Amino acid sequence: MTATPAATEEAKRGAFSSRRVFIFAAIGSAVGLGNIWRFPYVAYENGGGAFILPYLIALLTAGIPFLFLDYSLGHRNRGSAPLSFARLSRGTEFIGWWQVGICAIIAVYYAAIIGWSLRYMFFSVDKSWGADPEKFFGGEFLRAADPSAGVTLDFVPGVLVPVIVVWVVVIGIMALGVQKGVGATSVIFIPVLLLAFAALVVQALLLPGATEGLNALFSPNWSALQETGVWAAAFGQIFFSLSIGFGIMITYSSYVGRKTDMTGSGLVVGFANSGFELLCGIGVFSALGFMAQASGTQVSEVASGGIGLAFIAFPAIISEAPAGSVIGVLFFASLIIAGVTSLVSILEVVISAVRDKFEMGRIRATMVVSLPIAIVSILLFSTTSTLTVLDIMDNFINKFGILLVAVVSMLVVAWVLRALPRLARHLNRYGSVPVKGWWIVLISVVTPAMLTFILVKEFREAAGTPYGGYPAWMLTVFGWGVAAAVIVVGVLVTLVKWRPDTPLTVPEADDPTLEVTR
Repeated sequence: MTATPAATEEAKRGAFSSRRVFIFAAIGSAVGLGNIWRFPYVAYENGGGAFILPYLIALLTAGIPFLFLDYSLGHRNRGSAPLSFARLSRGTEFIGWWQVGICAIIAVYYAAIIGWSLRYMFFSVDKSWGADPEKFFGGEFLRAADPSAGVTLDFVPGVLVPVIVVWVVVIGIMALGVQKGVGATSVIFIPVLLLAFAALVVQALLLPGATEGLNALFSPNWSALQETGVWAAAFGQIFFSLSIGFGIMITYSSYVGRKTDMTGSGLVVGFANSGFELLCGIGVFSALGFMAQASGTQVSEVASGGIGLAFIAFPAIISEAPAGSVIGVLFFASLIIAGVTSLVSILEVVISAVRDKFEMGRIRATMVVSLPIAIVSILLFSTTSTLTVLDIMDNFINKFGILLVAVVSMLVVAWVLRALPRLARHLNRYGSVPVKGWWIVLISVVTPAMLTFILVKEFREAAGTPYGGYPAWMLTVFGWGVAAAVIVVGVLVTLVKWRPDTPLTVPEADDPTLEVTR
């Protein structure tokens, strides 16, 4: 019996064995470091309990609709981000490569944070950071050089070794393939992550002062809802936390069977991600409430987000809390697991694109992609200048990379190609949640308008005051330069011709009901 074009392509590219594996993989990508250290602080700073309202509105009007857009592109066009855009319209291929470039940049520094978490998990056992976690983090651990020193090649062994370990493990996972590597990792790691963090939350709720922390987080400040910045923060948080807009969900959805319910899967992924974020808020602020009571201060004085929360505030909590070592191991193990599943998804975007474009086998593509990224990661983020370079790259690639490409992709698909109706029809073929006019309005008007507002706001701030007080040349090279470079590289790669074995038509000729873009 002759294999259909779809079956042939699936065998060549790899696929998830079931919808369940796809959902675990998508959740694994969405649930990352930002859920644990970003959401609690963003919620606290933007109205506390009142923030839940704009957060849910953003989830329903932007997060899940955009998730559906990514799913429709990948599931219908059966390719990586560049191939999916090329099959939609040849002229939009550069958007996919732009997304691939963003993922490559994120992978470079994301591994470093996982490496730090690995080291800190062991530090938690005997509280190696001593009496001053802040001084230890920047001093004895990172040996952070003054930003004015620029980029150094002064390697820090305590950072170098765990970063290498992370890359060895992740490259091994990627080499195993879509199902045995990416899928199996998520099926195992996500339940473990949930159990570990649930145990952490239970420990945190039992701490003295936990109630104060929860009151600080969830007490609603309804007047905050009148501020546009609060709504912008809600849309920004949903957007970053769902791994949408930069190729991950396009790639993952291309590995799912043609008759899979994509809209129902999207709801599961969206609400699972938000549920985990709320769990993170409960755990983190219970611990911060304990810290505030122990130090005789207000929660506002100990509350923080990002790297400061993970590697300074939490170690301080661990040092004072009953069963602190247990809390520490659970917290940093959660960071490691969430980080690895996200890094795997980020790398898969790049590997899948290279395989599609250059007709490479899985292992060869993994090595061609992962080894150069790992080398750059180790060279840049195992030295005394790590913290400065990481902070700059993370800030600019998130704000002026991910947000910008998302807005461009929505506007191009909606207004230039007028492709939303045909993508909606595809989702409705097997989807349990009907996609109708409301979805087209949200994707073509509401979501791009909100993200454009956030972009303009961020650009004004970046243009007005040099970010972090860092040297101008570093901001130019690792900030604006990196954000611009991924666009330029994206355009240049489109000049390379696709291999003959990769057709630019939707590979479903055996299904006459499917519209095929030619």
